[in-house]
Amino acid sequence: MFGRKKNAPITGKIDTLISKAAQVQGDVEFSGGLHLDGRVVGNVRSLGAEPATLWISEQGMVEGSVQVPAVVINGTVVGDVHACERVAIGPQSRITGNVHYGTIEMVLGAQIDGKLIPMAGTVAATAPASAGCLVTEPAEDEVAVAPRAVAG
Repeated sequence: MFGRKKNAPITGKIDTLISKAAQVQGDVEFSGGLHLDGRVVGNVRSLGAEPATLWISEQGMVEGSVQVPAVVINGTVVGDVHACERVAIGPQSRITGNVHYGTIEMVLGAQIDGKLIPMAGTVAATAPASAGCLVTEPAEDEVAVAPRAVAG
């Protein structure tokens, strides 16, 4: 009605699954798609030339930083999130850390204890496979979110 375009949902193929019964100690590096129902105590980042997506379910938890081009968060992240393409934050999500994003989508009920920081000058398509998301300069228009802020 007002000319706003709705973003298509983040889709992709799930290549790896960490079930809710699993707990990983240490960094997780993947390519393609990763669905996390369990707990990772370490950093999660994507590798490889193909597009990568991370889905964190309501039961999923990451205690460390996340560096993946596209991220869907419905669970808990204790650490910074770097998503140079897109991040979707669901109603059950709890993030303690800064969220660096290319494009962001938040739903009512999402909680973020940190800053929302747009990634200016991202180089997603030309970045080397192991480099992940590159930022040439920090964005000047950071958005501070009060602790326990609720999106809506």
